[in-house]
Amino acid sequence: MKVINLISGPRNLSTALMYSFSQLEDIVVLDEPFYGYYLQNGSFESEHPSQKEILETMELKEEKVVEGINSLSNPPAGRAGEKNVFVKGMAHHYLTDSPNFILNWENVILIRHPKKLIASFSKVIHKPTLNDIGIKKASELFLFLNNNGKTPIVIDSDELLKNPKTYLKKLCSLLNISFSEKMLHWKKGGIPEDGIWAKHWYANVHNSEGFALQKSSSQQLSAHLEPLLLEALPYYETLKNNILI
Repeated sequence: MKVINLISGPRNLSTALMYSFSQLEDIVVLDEPFYGYYLQNGSFESEHPSQKEILETMELKEEKVVEGINSLSNPPAGRAGEKNVFVKGMAHHYLTDSPNFILNWENVILIRHPKKLIASFSKVIHKPTLNDIGIKKASELFLFLNNNGKTPIVIDSDELLKNPKTYLKKLCSLLNISFSEKMLHWKKGGIPEDGIWAKHWYANVHNSEGFALQKSSSQQLSAHLEPLLLEALPYYETLKNNILI
């Protein structure tokens, strides 16, 4: 079985995609399994919601997280109900320049225009930095994978929202898995796999029953966030130029 590794920034529709893939019977989803490791070892200016609880309850060693993911996709011989693994993760949770373990996975990089991303993210983290939003790291991970002959699939959340069914069919084809109509809908209120931070970040998807345009898509960006947007745009453009769908 395979590991489908979604590399995203925050507020990129990544949670909705996790919900979508969770509707497939042959998929098990993991919600940001490297988050604890990142909070323990990363560099950031603002404390994250539920940070103490995350550090107390999640695996904090990167190698142990990787081991757990790989054990799910390669269970002992004879175990019933083998499944593919869908990892929803944030690009900036990868703290090394060369995370070689992802070379064995099917990598998908999800992007969203940084103006929309920053407008949404700043509602919770009010003074985000370039490292907080993950776009620079996503660009670096694209180059790392590409240089190692493992070019990732780059997808755009805005394009996905235009026609989710058509877009997901194309994505599933590239991943060599079967598309199902079930991927287009889910029940309100969350899924068991939600991280403990869901109460701070997942209100929109918890109130949804499928892919939907978010209010942050049209809101104005505060003046103090304009420099961050200018920083982020070159990395976004690099990834946008490599979109496969």
